[in-house]
Amino acid sequence: MIHGKKVIVVLPAYNAAATLEQTYAEIPHDIVDEVIMVDDASTDATVAVAKRLNIPTIVHEKNLGYGGNQKTCYREATNRGADVVVMLHPDYQYTPKLVTAMASMVAIGQYDMVLASRIISGGALKGGMPVYKYISNRFLTLFENILLGQKISEYHTGYRAFSRELLSALPLQHCSNDFVFDNEMIAQAIYFNFNVGEVSCPTKYFPEASSINFRRSVQYGFGVLRTALTFRLQKMKLGQFRIYQP
Repeated sequence: MIHGKKVIVVLPAYNAAATLEQTYAEIPHDIVDEVIMVDDASTDATVAVAKRLNIPTIVHEKNLGYGGNQKTCYREATNRGADVVVMLHPDYQYTPKLVTAMASMVAIGQYDMVLASRIISGGALKGGMPVYKYISNRFLTLFENILLGQKISEYHTGYRAFSRELLSALPLQHCSNDFVFDNEMIAQAIYFNFNVGEVSCPTKYFPEASSINFRRSVQYGFGVLRTALTFRLQKMKLGQFRIYQP
């Protein structure tokens, strides 16, 4: 627990056998009450590694996609009584050592969502982020800040912390099961007036770290643009979109 709040870390996993143990070892277990892994029909030994580490694991018999995996993560965490939920990729691209800081920011009631930004420190490129991804990240973030009326440094990080209240209120079932789920979730949080904060986070790109290819990145980019546009249309009462229906 931290500040009297129950903290659960969720690991949305897909083919993370090579990095799961290292990720799990660096989680600050002194403040984390539970760690839960959801395996999205991995084809490697991810589930076997989780069992060896005694990590409670839910296995999808069929791949539901990155967003579908997270929906299971958050449903299970709230069912287990989490007050604070931290979503951490088990591919070791993000340092688990920030769990304490992120969970604390939510636990004290300062923020309902905390994003670990790879951009604030200026270390994204040094950490190995491909140049085309960095450029698209900056363009999409600028576009979203304009349409969503925010000053967030990065919308595309896969490392986040949430309050129970936020997870219970957002209509996540209407979000995509694909990678744009992350972006839709932030847009929902802003639309429903939850407080979003950030911390600086280093990043590492290496062969074992998960990453989507160029084609999927393009699809994701168009999904991000669509999310920002629907947000603005909904705010202006020029359209009605399911992801913004409470």
